[in-house]
Amino acid sequence: MAEPKAFLKHKRRPVGYRPIEERIKDFKELELPLTPDQIFQQAKRCMDCGIPFCHGSGCPLQNCIPDFNELVYKGRWEQACQMLHWTNNFPEITGRLCPAPCETACTLGVSDEPVLIRHIEFQIVEKGFEHGWIKPMPAAQKTGKRVAVIGSGPAGLAASQQLARAGHDVVVFEKDERIGGLMRYGVPDFKMEKHIIDRRLEQLSAEGVQFQTGVTAGEDLSAHYLQKMFDCICLTMGAGQPRDLNIPGRGYENILFAMEYLTAQNKINSGEPFDERQYVTARDKIVVVIGGGDTGSDCVGTARRQGAKKIYQFEILPKPPESRPADTPWPMWPRIMRTTSSHEEGCERRWSVSTKEFTGGAGITADKLHGCEVEWFEKKGRWQIKDKPGTDFFLDVDLVILATGFVHVVHEGLVKDMGLKLDDKGNVAVENYQTSNPQVFAAGDTVRGPSLVVHAIDTGRQAAAAIDKWLQTQK
Repeated sequence: MAEPKAFLKHKRRPVGYRPIEERIKDFKELELPLTPDQIFQQAKRCMDCGIPFCHGSGCPLQNCIPDFNELVYKGRWEQACQMLHWTNNFPEITGRLCPAPCETACTLGVSDEPVLIRHIEFQIVEKGFEHGWIKPMPAAQKTGKRVAVIGSGPAGLAASQQLARAGHDVVVFEKDERIGGLMRYGVPDFKMEKHIIDRRLEQLSAEGVQFQTGVTAGEDLSAHYLQKMFDCICLTMGAGQPRDLNIPGRGYENILFAMEYLTAQNKINSGEPFDERQYVTARDKIVVVIGGGDTGSDCVGTARRQGAKKIYQFEILPKPPESRPADTPWPMWPRIMRTTSSHEEGCERRWSVSTKEFTGGAGITADKLHGCEVEWFEKKGRWQIKDKPGTDFFLDVDLVILATGFVHVVHEGLVKDMGLKLDDKGNVAVENYQTSNPQVFAAGDTVRGPSLVVHAIDTGRQAAAAIDKWLQTQK
């Protein structure tokens, strides 16, 4: 235990942000890391409880959280960095993007505020890069087996690194021009600048992972070619099929999916060439973001930095409670009201709102949104919805962004060409990460559907272990 009763002496100190008036003028990361003294105090709040729920039920990667907290408290940062990497290939990613289910499972959170686990993880890995402790770990011996990894998000990169370290020759195929998947193109720079990805890619390259960008598997490379040229294939394309809003007026040009909107801005930030016809700015516009999740929040923050006149965010679900409700008791992930840094920058949020129609006169752009409030009720054990009488409204709009999530992996192309079985939700069906084609494995959102970055890394690691075991049986 770091320090007995330290949790009684010190309160949780949340991570701060740059001032709003400053940060909305750029896309630089907005978090302000705690000082060494502050992080020391936060680390010693860990109680090292007998059953660490943060480690067991909270963290999908099963990071050794009490252990690295104690090492930070004792100033043994290099050892903490080593321990963190035992279970997590990319703690610099989770330290920025993970919603920290470990913290909601922290025992201290039962009667107090939980330990600041995510930021301690962030501090450990950043110190590791600063001091050069994070080095390539190439395999001592090669197996001669070749593995193709399709997609370069967190699942694909985690699988690739684990497979390369096991001695296999790994080639990652990415349809975009740069590696990183949604981490690069879907996550705004104010949450994670992209040099964070690039420095980790240097390590993977030094470990033998090869990257082929601008290559769409299933189009540029056929399923037959991949199965013939590689001993094994790992699908980590993510859940790329967006959930659409099929209502009258959906086809107007100023109604677009969140990933289209975020990707264009990220390409501008990185100086990457792109089709300027695909770029839509929120400058001086009334913007409506439909969808109340993290992606919707990212769209709000991006629109604010582009200079939007007014931003609304609509969510069809009811407004969550301010404190943990009975239906999500500790250590479960609580269904509570969450306000992000983007919301704090200026946004009108509305819950229990259904968008019914867009209209635009004779033009090609929508200028009005027709919506209404809805009521949720339970019938025969299932939640249902109905329009609330007398709540219809019309709203002037200049730009509508659909942040309504994703449904499953894209079926057209590789999945269909390989004849892979799907589950009842449209995800690729697997058994121990092996698909209905024994030569093909899958991980991440391709298997789980839309999920967290920490789940993607975890399933990538597990799929790599399953692939390595399977390859050892192949002559």
